[in-house]
Amino acid sequence: MRVYLINLERRKDRLKAMEEQADIHGLSLERVAALDAGTADRSIVNRWFANAGPLGELPAGDKACLLSHRAAWERFAASGEAHAVFLEDDVRLSRVAGPMLACDAWIPAGIDVVKLEHYGPPGQRVLLAGLHAVGEDFRIGRMLSRHTGAAAYILSRKAAAMLLAEQRFDLAVDHLMFNPNNSKLFARLSPWQLLPAIARQQEFVGEKSDIEKTRKGLRSFGFTYVGRELLRFAYDLKLLPRQVAALLSGAKFVAVEMAD
Repeated sequence: MRVYLINLERRKDRLKAMEEQADIHGLSLERVAALDAGTADRSIVNRWFANAGPLGELPAGDKACLLSHRAAWERFAASGEAHAVFLEDDVRLSRVAGPMLACDAWIPAGIDVVKLEHYGPPGQRVLLAGLHAVGEDFRIGRMLSRHTGAAAYILSRKAAAMLLAEQRFDLAVDHLMFNPNNSKLFARLSPWQLLPAIARQQEFVGEKSDIEKTRKGLRSFGFTYVGRELLRFAYDLKLLPRQVAALLSGAKFVAVEMAD
């Protein structure tokens, strides 16, 4: 599989770190220039986005991030290959990641999105259905609850086409792909989680993402922040009946951890 690396031009340090990881795993990276929220033309960027979405206004950094991912999806769509890996430049890969990223033979037919990372606190639990083994030491399960983060994932050509067909966005890329609470695309993408995960974003090992700088105003504590958190809670409650039904049908809340 091709491995697309989304990297800001000014973050050559991250590019070097990712290239070093790729060498260890025997991978070749295809760099995709990320859109820089600090220098991008806001009027052009904003044409792709609704004024507000289910979780309120999107920060400039989240908008630039989504369009950076979109550029990588376009590159993949033009390649003619069946699957591709997408990585952000602040991800850390497990020592066992190489074989899972090098070849798509382990991906079952009909699965179009595989989330490769563990995002959030240790022991983050995700509701998964259809758990089954892939490869020698891994399992996958179909995601039925929120597990955001878009630092490492696999798409099929079908999934890339679905994402590229969207002409106006109202969510950040990770919520668009991995949040059933408010993403209209989630059910169609039907993402699966790899267990154990083989990637972890660097913000969980010591360094915050560049996007955080663009979120300060919108995420400062106040009426807007409280309103957004209440809205998130309302979306969680709305999904609860379906999750209970899934649990009764055999789905399980599984702790997602990163492989050694």
